Amino acid sequence: MSIAIKFENISKQYRLGTVGTGTISHDLNRWWHIIRGKEDPYLQVGQENDRSKKADSDYVWALKNITFEVEQGDVVGIIGKNGAGKSTLLKILSRVTRPTTGDIKAHGRIASLLEVGTGFHPEMTGRENIYLNGAIMGMTKPEITKKLDEIIDFAGIEKYIDTPAKRYSSGMIVRLGFAIAAHLDPEILVVDEVLAVGDAEFQKKAIGKMQDVSKGEGRTVLFVSHNMTAVKNLCKTGVILKNGTLEYQGHIDDVIDRYIGEQRQRSSLSLTDINHAGNGSLRFTNIQFIDSKGQIRNTYEVGEELNIVITFEASERFYTCFTSRIDIGINNILDTRVAWLSSFMLNDKISNKEKICFKIPKLLLTEGIYNINLYSETNEGLADWVQNVAELNIVFHDYYKNGRNIPEKQGYIVIDFDLN
Repeated sequence: MSIAIKFENISKQYRLGTVGTGTISHDLNRWWHIIRGKEDPYLQVGQENDRSKKADSDYVWALKNITFEVEQGDVVGIIGKNGAGKSTLLKILSRVTRPTTGDIKAHGRIASLLEVGTGFHPEMTGRENIYLNGAIMGMTKPEITKKLDEIIDFAGIEKYIDTPAKRYSSGMIVRLGFAIAAHLDPEILVVDEVLAVGDAEFQKKAIGKMQDVSKGEGRTVLFVSHNMTAVKNLCKTGVILKNGTLEYQGHIDDVIDRYIGEQRQRSSLSLTDINHAGNGSLRFTNIQFIDSKGQIRNTYEVGEELNIVITFEASERFYTCFTSRIDIGINNILDTRVAWLSSFMLNDKISNKEKICFKIPKLLLTEGIYNINLYSETNEGLADWVQNVAELNIVFHDYYKNGRNIPEKQGYIVIDFDLN
């Protein structure tokens, strides 16, 4: 099997808070080293890309010494937390930005779907944008015309194809963008998380198309997603990026198991041992699951009452904000969001207290293990955000009183229904 992409010691460095190096002295120093054939002096400085830690350097490595190969026809899942460097790596591959060090050897035409609206001119119609994107990829006009009807049909926006793209919704942009990228015969297809914007039907359609592109046509796919179910169903191999470095590479089942294992290990830590993101006006300090009798436990039967009690420390600045909220995100073991609770759905702001309780009278999640994320925001921005802070175990135990359990892969919600 031939190699489609070869990443060789790819690193990307940014200076915090500025564009470029930020000062004339730094630019001159860098130029002076380069013309003398010496190494860039700023390659020896900088810290790893851990966004939750306070910066102690003006430089940060978004990527650091990434080396791996992708075989032709392989479908590779690239996974990792926000800020791990996934999007940066794909932007370098797509030539949106250059690496600070290292080189990428890619064999064949690359089609990229990186961000909603990337490559679209808002004043041009959908049809005109198809030709524009095709031309950027090196396609001739007859080649694009041959694929035009197929692209429009796949995107499902025929009614609006001659409407300027500025009037498209984000979902329509994603539909058309993916249809263009997948149908203009790329040897390498790069897809970065944007499918999450589309509806469930289109996501299923897009994943089916990527499978056809890789299996039927022998093309290479790089797929970034936080949806582990989609990654598992689509990809054969995968890599884990962590703080800008390559942590693990292997078969997709092994990659996901390792990633999930890290999530579970993280959820066993105290909130004081987990890195927090945000401006610090609020800091989560503890989370407890309490049943109807006041007992603290982590395992619940379907249909039981669950009280999620969150304690926190907040500054006066937090309480004086016009709006403030605390959210709970509940993810399954594959890191897919299955439920969400927010104080903002009931109140505009958090009152002057240091504890909040989300009462769920009837817990109707299917059997499984779930991870909890905590998030707080005010009108001034992100206050605190911690991921995988606790693990909640749900068991079925005959909810319908007939000894039958809900089969696997039949959703995450238990519906309380009757027959007439």
